Amino acid sequence: MHQRSLRYGEFLGAVRHKQRLIAYRDVHAADRHAPPRMRLRFIDLHRLLTPYFSVRFFEQLRAVTPLALMLAAFLTLLLRSDVREAESIAIGIVMVMVGLMFFMEGVKHGLMPFSEHIGYALPEKAPTAVVLMVAIILGAMATFAEPAVGALRAAGARVSAAEAPLLYLMLNGRADALVAAVGLGVGLAVAVGMLRYVMGWRLKVLALLTLVPALGLTIFAATDPLLAPLLGLAWDCGAITTGPVTVPLVLSLGIGVAASSGRGDSPLSGFGLVTLASLFPVVSVLLLGIILKGEAAGVTAAAVAAAVVPMVPVSPPPVPQVLDALRAIVPLVLFLWFVQRVGLRQRLRNRDVLAYGIVLAILGMAVFNLGLTTGLVALGDQAGSGIPLAFGGAGVKPLYPYVVGVVLTLGFALLLGYGATVAEPALAAMGATVENLTDGAFRKRLLVRAVAIGVGFGTTIGVARIIFGWPVVWLVLAGYAVAVVLTLLSTEDYVNLAWDSGGVTTGPVTVPLILALGAGLGEATGARDGFGILAMASVGPIISVLGVGLWVRHAARRRKAREQ
Repeated sequence: MHQRSLRYGEFLGAVRHKQRLIAYRDVHAADRHAPPRMRLRFIDLHRLLTPYFSVRFFEQLRAVTPLALMLAAFLTLLLRSDVREAESIAIGIVMVMVGLMFFMEGVKHGLMPFSEHIGYALPEKAPTAVVLMVAIILGAMATFAEPAVGALRAAGARVSAAEAPLLYLMLNGRADALVAAVGLGVGLAVAVGMLRYVMGWRLKVLALLTLVPALGLTIFAATDPLLAPLLGLAWDCGAITTGPVTVPLVLSLGIGVAASSGRGDSPLSGFGLVTLASLFPVVSVLLLGIILKGEAAGVTAAAVAAAVVPMVPVSPPPVPQVLDALRAIVPLVLFLWFVQRVGLRQRLRNRDVLAYGIVLAILGMAVFNLGLTTGLVALGDQAGSGIPLAFGGAGVKPLYPYVVGVVLTLGFALLLGYGATVAEPALAAMGATVENLTDGAFRKRLLVRAVAIGVGFGTTIGVARIIFGWPVVWLVLAGYAVAVVLTLLSTEDYVNLAWDSGGVTTGPVTVPLILALGAGLGEATGARDGFGILAMASVGPIISVLGVGLWVRHAARRRKAREQ
């Protein structure tokens, strides 16, 4: 019996050994007939990736290079001064372009799919109150992730605590509260925009109703010595928020809600949300100033400086930029994932692509922030500080007669605003979209030139405000009074287009550069602050596009009358 069991065990062992041999033979036979594995050489990676990234880098190169060259030419040719630390500035500008390339690609693949899917699916599965809550949180978090928001802190370092204690307090010691107020304003604007799509409200009415508290608080703040310095900051914040994160996420969410509600049939119905996202932060920032007014009232400059400049250990340069990028993007991604996984009860698709986009967005923002200070901000600050050399002031010997110097400065501001806008990739994309939606009635080239002219004249008025010390309140009231009149005369579609045009032009490159230019100019001329240029650059295209829209409509009527 024992021998029989032993033989049976040997038999089973032999069978298993034979099976392993057969399996080994089959695997190697399959390997012999399988195609050889691809081994990518460095030259192969170069051929695959270079065309992909070169197109995207060229977009940023086209947007950044004209601005940098114009500022450098203004410094060297008109002001006859050298660009200080030119090598580090050049490296910083290249880092800005590389960072923006990675960041925009990351937003496209890592954040946009989330928002688009939520925009289409959430209104069908959740009540309106939940949709509005998601819109508020999404708008606020998208604002925190805007690359240009970090430029506010750089501009705050140039504000005098003695002349504007409340402004200094909000930009330094209460910078987080300022960003939170701006984010809350954007979130409420997105929620109101969602209601507009659902209820079928007209943007013309909403914009005018939003202007009432914004202009009312502006007039109230202008009468208070502590609040008056906040006006330029408040109206500039409306332009800062409408960047490459907020606009795509908000528009994709809004278009999804409009499609699900059946109110997306108008050719330009997708426009209008950017307008509200530009106006609501004005109200929220001024309200924050009123809340913090008691904290800054009666405080000496030394006390304010001691209260708002805490002693913190200085980290190596890349560390704070990486941490800021993580704090801005990771919470936004987690919120979008929570809404899709818990609210919509759907699993993520294409996880590898989403992870790739999120990593690129974080890396891009970190590189962008690292190059921002050493590149664009430094160049803009040098140009702004050197402007008084053209016409004199504050003990500076002028290079030209006063009138000639002022004309050259304002001409440069006009060229800077126009050139920056023409090179803006977002405006070109918007122009192509509008031309398709209007069947060629409003051509891309016409829209780009109309917006660029408006931004150019707005930038010129903003620079003139700092040079001559004009009050912000009168410029804001005059600009929006003209915009209101043209709005009442225009159709709803052109109102949507024009009011959104101001937000498209203020991108992550233009905002830090203009803020640095204004801060340097304000300090060099002895002005209280350098804010207000972006505010004028935002209202300018509203007026110019509305005016062109009226002209296009008038030309269409004349053409129709001739045909009859």
